Amino acid sequence: QVQLVESGGGLVQAGGSLTLSCAASGIIFSINAMGWYRQAPGKQRELVASITSGGTTIYADSSVKGRFTISRDNTKNMVYLQMNSLKPEDTAVYYCFANTPNKNWGHGTQVIVSS
Repeated sequence: QVQLVESGGGLVQAGGSLTLSCAASGIIFSINAMGWYRQAPGKQRELVASITSGGTTIYADSSVKGRFTISRDNTKNMVYLQMNSLKPEDTAVYYCFANTPNKNWGHGTQVIVSS
């Protein structure tokens, strides 16, 4: 089992920045890809970005390219999501995930972007 704990969410004005962090614990050696999904009110959960243990990144949502940066520190078992130029449409609960290859989830952290 892998446990994931997110932090760093909050309320920010449009144009602002936030950095989300996710700490992994448990059977760490089994983790391959890690990353972030988000779920806006009334919408399905969607992939934002992922990163493999080797550092290959995928930004699944074209609206975040150039604004969000995913990174990973394997020595600390952490994954980060740097979010810049935030927009109200980025408002969502952000969930960290880790593939082992089962998908493990954190409990989520709320991001609210005010206009």
